[in-house]
Amino acid sequence: MTNKTLKILLIEDDTIEVMKFKRVIQLLEGNHQLLEAKNGETALTILAEQTCKPNIIILDLNMPKMNGIEFLSILKNDKILKYIPVVILTTSSNDKDIQELYKIGIAGYFVKPLKYEDYVLKVRKVLDYWCTSELPVALANKSI
Repeated sequence: MTNKTLKILLIEDDTIEVMKFKRVIQLLEGNHQLLEAKNGETALTILAEQTCKPNIIILDLNMPKMNGIEFLSILKNDKILKYIPVVILTTSSNDKDIQELYKIGIAGYFVKPLKYEDYVLKVRKVLDYWCTSELPVALANKSI
C-alpha cells in the first residue's frame, strides 16, 4: 500500500461492525482518518459540516431513518458531494439492489464476509485501491 492516507466516512448503524472496521483500519496501519455516522441523515449532516470532504464513503444499506439507497440518491444529486466515491459494504446480495446502486453511481459493492480474515482482506483491497487511485483533490477545497 502507498503512504497515502484516506479520510473515510463510514456509514454503519451496527456498533459491532463499526468496531470491526476500526480494528481493521488499525491493523492496516494506514493512519486513515475515520468519520462515523449511524445513518444517512447523520452522514449528510457530517458532510455539510466538513470543510474538507472525505476521500471515500463506506456505506451500509440497511439502516434506520434513511437507508443506504436513499442516502446515495441524495448524495449523487449534490453538485459537490456526487464526486465522492461510495463503496457499499453490506450483508445484502440482492441483485436488484446491486443493479440499482450501480445505476445511481456507486464505485463498488462488497458483501461482508462471515470470516474475520476474509473481512480484513476485503477491506484491505478496497483501501489499497483507493490509496493508489487518483481522487478529486478539488473536493478538499470545494472547487468542483
